[in-house]
Amino acid sequence: MNVKSQDSPKPWIDPDDAPELTQDFFEQGEWKIGEQPVSAPEGAAVLREALSRGRPKAQSTKQALTVRYDAEVIAAFKATGKGWQTRMNDALKDWLQTHSPA
Repeated sequence: MNVKSQDSPKPWIDPDDAPELTQDFFEQGEWKIGEQPVSAPEGAAVLREALSRGRPKAQSTKQALTVRYDAEVIAAFKATGKGWQTRMNDALKDWLQTHSPA
């Protein structure tokens, strides 16, 4: 039989759909950090910071470059374990305090 059945189920509509959130709804809200109430600008600032992407910006930036060192110098610093590049940078900064780079 090619007759369309009249008993097809009706599309389901969720009766508990949330109402549209208006600006008035948000203005009635209270900003809190943990249990501590805060002002709207302070709460918005904390929210923006929490939602920012990527790692935090360093206080002192470093410059990427290509440099060549003797193999024994690199091996000595690598032998000190993880963080060897930071220790190498610190050693060069320490050397600059007592020597002239020229």
